[in-house]
Amino acid sequence: MTGLPAPARPWPRRPAPRAGWRLAARCLAARCLAVLVCWLLPGLLAGAAAAQPALQPVTLQLNDRHDFAFAGYYAAEALGYYRDAGLAVTLREAGDATDVARAVADGRAQFGVGTSSLLLDRQRGLPVVVLAVLFQHSPRVLLARAGSATQGLHDLVGRRVMVEPKARELLAYLAREGVPQDWLLQLPHSHDLGSLLRDEVDAMSADLSSAPFALDAAGLRHQVYTPRAAGIDFYGDNLFTAEALLRQRPELVKAFREASLRGWRHAMDHPDEVIALILQRYPPAGHAAPGREALAYQARRLRELMQPDLVEIGYMYPGRWQHAAEAFADAELLPRDFAVAPMLYQPGPRPAPPWLVPALGALVVLGAVALYIGWINRRLARALAASRLAADTLRLSEQRHRLLADHASDVIWVLDLQGRFTYVSPSVTRLSGHAPAELLGRTLPQAMAPGSAPQAAALLAEALAAMAAGAPCPEFRGELELACKDGSTVWTEVGTSGLRNDDGRYTGLLGVSRDIGERRRAEQRMRHMAQHDPLTGLPNRALFSDRLHLALAAARRDRMPLALMFVDLDHFKPVNDRHGHAVGDALLRQVALRMQQAVRASDTVARIGGDEFVVLLRSVDTAAHALAVARKLGQALARPVDVGDQALQVSASIGVALCPDHGDDELALSRAADLAMYAAKQAGRNQVRLAPLPGPAEAAA
Repeated sequence: MTGLPAPARPWPRRPAPRAGWRLAARCLAARCLAVLVCWLLPGLLAGAAAAQPALQPVTLQLNDRHDFAFAGYYAAEALGYYRDAGLAVTLREAGDATDVARAVADGRAQFGVGTSSLLLDRQRGLPVVVLAVLFQHSPRVLLARAGSATQGLHDLVGRRVMVEPKARELLAYLAREGVPQDWLLQLPHSHDLGSLLRDEVDAMSADLSSAPFALDAAGLRHQVYTPRAAGIDFYGDNLFTAEALLRQRPELVKAFREASLRGWRHAMDHPDEVIALILQRYPPAGHAAPGREALAYQARRLRELMQPDLVEIGYMYPGRWQHAAEAFADAELLPRDFAVAPMLYQPGPRPAPPWLVPALGALVVLGAVALYIGWINRRLARALAASRLAADTLRLSEQRHRLLADHASDVIWVLDLQGRFTYVSPSVTRLSGHAPAELLGRTLPQAMAPGSAPQAAALLAEALAAMAAGAPCPEFRGELELACKDGSTVWTEVGTSGLRNDDGRYTGLLGVSRDIGERRRAEQRMRHMAQHDPLTGLPNRALFSDRLHLALAAARRDRMPLALMFVDLDHFKPVNDRHGHAVGDALLRQVALRMQQAVRASDTVARIGGDEFVVLLRSVDTAAHALAVARKLGQALARPVDVGDQALQVSASIGVALCPDHGDDELALSRAADLAMYAAKQAGRNQVRLAPLPGPAEAAA
């Protein structure tokens, strides 16, 4: 056996029977697991895909090219606020001819950014709905090349002017100031400030937040005309949508609005961050595109227009929209009965946050623990009888105070050291319509009407600073205008004082608000009766004298002439004798109305006697300008007046005097205008006469 060759490799050993069964079982298990995974995997992948729904694509149509005016939308997109709301948003900039309202109404965009001209878009049949106000004041102004030191809006008469379609509020401004459109040489808007720099146009509409920076950089002296100078205070950029989308997809509209406002709040708190974002992702186009410094200037100016520290971003007051509609109606751009309310969005209650259910569960657990601890504590009650008695006494005292506060007719409220409401008595519902819970967590300025918000912010800042420093808290006594839930306001008398704990440290601010609306209305009625003619409602002699003194002081300061007119009706006494005093009174009321319609809103018409009136033109360019207004007034009064079923005919003799040509005080001007009026009567009535210039002796006197 030793001579046989050795095998090349050993033979494999046969596995034991038990080891073979284990191996077969493992193989079978592996095969079953593989089959199970292959069967379940498609369903699992489909479930995961279903758990992540696709984003809803929507388009926001901007009303201009990319710049800081749309900072909030850029922030909402970059920070994922839109994505968190389930939206994939496209921000589409506008061209020179883009009709934003038409694009939204036709469905080419779901949302848009528009001015107060949305009122006019609604009137022309486009069903737009305003979702939120971004700019509390409009940035639209007229920019003109600077001329003389006394340059005024009326210097634009006959000049080349560009007004873009979205700035229709400027047309209302011009109409209110007595400069109708047909007095201007209107040119198509070039959307290029170079037109003003190259002297191709005398004035053009522009954006106050950016245009002055470019003109200053180019070294052009310019004049700014703003509608706010005439009392026209419109909202600026507004977020809006179409009625159909709001009706069909209210949850989508609400989600987009809330995400956008969240983006705007971030943009206002972090302007430098958003400027960098604009330069990186949304660089403004054109050879004169704004750089970082220009965008920073625009951010500062827009913050002034938005007032985010005083007014909640997105807040809109129906009364302001009504004011805009009335201004457009004055310019004959809207009917007088235009309904504003249907185009204003009313957001519903916010959905419950996702953490609410777990929080409630935690509260239940904590409640159970508290009950258990209370059961244990009851075993120690005998040892703490005295302490419990004192605590019960204190608690009853607090309950009595709370009972008194809850049933007081005045509104009692408490602010914490951050200036937010922690308690508001139920009487606030009778006063403003708000439930107490709706005000908790808000600040005092946020509860006020826009006109009183700055005053409320000032008193709150002073009180909080004093309490933080441990100094005596200043007490406030004054009147503030409170915003009501239905959009109206109510005047309140407010008193505040610091609130201390047992250690003498301040814990908040205690305030009491009392409704004084009826008292103010009575005071206003009495003040109006003391200063106005009871028959015509025009200012009386005393109020007119006050306004004339103020106008003369302004004229001397600004070296701007003004005009005074004496108006006496011709042949009025026969009307009274023939038809009676009731008809004569009705005629005087019609005369007063026509006189007011013939002059600017900034001018004053007053009644100083039976059929004697005076008119103050606060600013005139020349004597010819004043005489033109007087002739217009005479023509208006010479037309027949319908009183009942009869047409009555009167006319007027008008005397005109100028400051400083005929004097620079009330007595001299009144004497000159009176003499000119008598000269008009002697010339045959229904005449206009300019007072003669005083001779050397009169001038010396």
